[in-house]
Amino acid sequence: MPWDEARAAAYAAGLAAAARAVEVPLAAADGCTLAEPVLARTDLPAFPTSSVDGWAVRGPGPWRVVGRALAGSAAPALTEAGSAMEIATGAMVPAGTETIIRVEDATRDADGRVSGSPRAPREWREPGEEATRGEELVPAGTAVTPGVIGLAASCGYDTLLVRPRPVAALTVFGDELLTSGLPGDGRVRDALGPQLPAWLTRLGARVPDEAIVGPVEDTLEAHLLAIRSALAGGADLVCTTGGTMRGPVDHLHPALRELGAEYVVNAVRVRPGYPMLLARLPSGQFLAGLPGNPQSAVVALVSLVAPLLAGWHGRPLPALETVTLAAPLRGRGADTHLALVRLDPADGLAHPVAHVGSAMLRGLAASDGFAVVAPGASAAAGDRVPFVPLPLLKGERC
Repeated sequence: MPWDEARAAAYAAGLAAAARAVEVPLAAADGCTLAEPVLARTDLPAFPTSSVDGWAVRGPGPWRVVGRALAGSAAPALTEAGSAMEIATGAMVPAGTETIIRVEDATRDADGRVSGSPRAPREWREPGEEATRGEELVPAGTAVTPGVIGLAASCGYDTLLVRPRPVAALTVFGDELLTSGLPGDGRVRDALGPQLPAWLTRLGARVPDEAIVGPVEDTLEAHLLAIRSALAGGADLVCTTGGTMRGPVDHLHPALRELGAEYVVNAVRVRPGYPMLLARLPSGQFLAGLPGNPQSAVVALVSLVAPLLAGWHGRPLPALETVTLAAPLRGRGADTHLALVRLDPADGLAHPVAHVGSAMLRGLAASDGFAVVAPGASAAAGDRVPFVPLPLLKGERC
């Protein structure tokens, strides 16, 4: 399947299986997706709120002190000219206040009267300055972050209606894999088991520690046992690594036939990463078959798993940005080429990186994402091309 069609098919499959919305306490909503918009349930702020510590005054000074306005209580009104009330930051501004004088700009005489000059006509926030009641603050389909939680709390929410994070399991295939120590004697370190749970978490899945299994023996029986165990454990998505070709120890396709799975995507015209797949089990659960080569596996992750999870969350399919290339990139014949690049803020260009073989990770560790070279084409320095970002946290590099 062409790369862009495979990406769209994975998204459509996720959207069709989108999680049922549930209501959860604010503290449990982080990482979920809003199933309905967050609306301002009141004006923000809900009442005139002092921006400074100081004195709320009415009329000309010097002012006679008649009380205090503290945060957390309704302030009595200033009813007489020449009166003042001590006020704290965040406190409700008393009715009748004409201005507020900052504490550092005020003095008190021997009789306790306050004198001073205001810096501005007012030193408070008016009701509705941030938002008005009923205004949409965050649209449905937005990922819930700590900032969204704080905003919802500020306008009166105790719970949010969200689509919960799907549970993902990881099953690593391969007799040749070591989980510790130095590679040698025909065996290599497993570089996917340690990294894929973090990528999946950044894409919006939840990966329990007990759902990470491997290396699994290269037999059909062991493959079936591991996949069935992951499905029985409640995984919405099982990611496997390796076994996606049809060699003598590649058992994923026979296992899928045994399990009655149907292919959403079976191989993609993309390099690296061609032998990737996405299948749907009769139970409605999904299995994403990632190639065993590390960079190819990450290409499969951004090509199939990222759009699948976007659909599952009810989020839009992420539109591809474009970047300007600092150097040429070759095409890969009839296949789409996903080429690792580093975004340089100094010149605003996308720089191809070295060490980008499908089995290599050095180039990946220095990159921000993949430049997309269309089938049958190459790209020259200065060309603008689509860009698929790695799911990195802000300010983070792989």
